Amino acid sequence: MSPSKVPANDTSAADSVNQICTVQIELLDTDPLIWREVEVPTSITLKVLHDIVQITMGWLDQHLWEFTIDKKIYGLPMDEDWGSAPRTEAIKVRLRDVLKPRKTNIDYLYDIGDSWQHCITVTKIRHGLHDVSYPHYVGGEWDCPPDDCGGIPGYYHLLDALADPEHPDHARVAEYLEGWNPKKIDEFSLRIALGRIASRRNAARTRILKTSHDPSK
Repeated sequence: MSPSKVPANDTSAADSVNQICTVQIELLDTDPLIWREVEVPTSITLKVLHDIVQITMGWLDQHLWEFTIDKKIYGLPMDEDWGSAPRTEAIKVRLRDVLKPRKTNIDYLYDIGDSWQHCITVTKIRHGLHDVSYPHYVGGEWDCPPDDCGGIPGYYHLLDALADPEHPDHARVAEYLEGWNPKKIDEFSLRIALGRIASRRNAARTRILKTSHDPSK
């Protein structure tokens, strides 16, 4: 069986840490579309997937969040989610355990108040390259909105005010955003943060591979 056709749930312990997939993240109701593409290990937990979405999009991770996959909700432990709907703890579920063979659609909500709805599409399950550290940022367009700006309506109000010197809120918004450019992604900081996740993953991967090749185990 070719590497590109390895089923998500049919891998040995050693193979599973080498398996990756392509994750496309889109912030809904934005025009032009705000999106990111990143390659991630299928062995990560949904909590780590949350971390990756936050990093690649540029959010500050200051609010409640949740994934919905096939009508099941995954998120924080119940004692940390302030009385919201019952959910499975994201830290206890690996991405590979919820993937379908060809394409998996995941809904991701960040900040219940501002309601930033994301569509995540996972495709191309395959073996990763040995000389690439994962998660690996591929590309994207437009920075994400500032946290706590009032959701999609508030975001476009900020953009209108920022672009029009005659807008009554222009001075206030320009001062608040401090030179923020909605078209520019801070890829340098993004890659550094993903590199920290990759370093932790590589250390765990090395331990797994040593154990799988140790005949005494």
